[in-house]
Order: sequence, then C-alpha cells, then structure tokens
Amino acid sequence: MTLPAQPRLHHTALTVTDLDASVAWYQQVFGVRRVNEVPHPGGTALILATSDRTLVFALHRHETNGHETFHETRTGLDHVGLSVPSRADLEAWQDHLQACGVMRAQAASQPLTQSPITDAPYASVLVFRDPDNIQLELSAPPS
Repeated sequence: MTLPAQPRLHHTALTVTDLDASVAWYQQVFGVRRVNEVPHPGGTALILATSDRTLVFALHRHETNGHETFHETRTGLDHVGLSVPSRADLEAWQDHLQACGVMRAQAASQPLTQSPITDAPYASVLVFRDPDNIQLELSAPPS
C-alpha cells in the first residue's frame, strides 16, 4: 500500500479562557503576530503566525468555556511539542521565557512556570506552561 504525501503540522489550535491575554502572551513568547480572525458558532479564533508561517497557533474563545485551567490527564491534548536545533537553544529559551514572566521552578506544574532542562537519551527537553496551564515542550536532539 502506497501512502499519500506525508502531512506536516499546519497549526496548533488551543481553547483559552482569556483570548486577549493569551494572544499577548503567545505574541511575546513566540514572536507570532495576528494574521486573521475566524468566527465560528459560539465563539471565535484568532490566528497567530510567524511571517513565514512555519509556526501557527489558532487561539479559540468559546462562549460556553467554563474557565477551568488545562490538565493533561483529561482526554484530548496532552501537550504541544516544538523543536529547536540544540541544547544551547533550550538554554536561551529558558532566559527568554523568564523574561516573558515564565518563572523557573522544580517542575512546570502551574501556569507560567518552566522546569529545568531534562537530558534524556531521546532528547533534551524544556517544559513550560502558558497562562491557561497548557503544557508546551521544546525539544533538542540529544547531545
């Protein structure tokens, strides 16, 4: 059986509790800018992207959102994983995240916290959380 063309990740869509605050945070942390708004029944999504569209987030506001924070043990999203070229890049991200208000902690277990870099056989990983507690990970190839 021949597979069709291998798909690539197009965007990551996340439901947030405060659309304006999340847009500001993602813009500051990732350097994305607002591209457009996509209304949908019961809410809207704001599309944020880098100029070359290699990184795209769709942040959704739903009128029925209960404003609870994210938790990865519920069915659905566990985390968003992004890659960087090297461990040195992860170290630079630690400083950038801290400058953006994402505080260093023993574990990234609360909104706006980041863990120490973990070096595993498969990758070096920096875990951090957005204002809604959504877990994001930056990974670099193993040393």
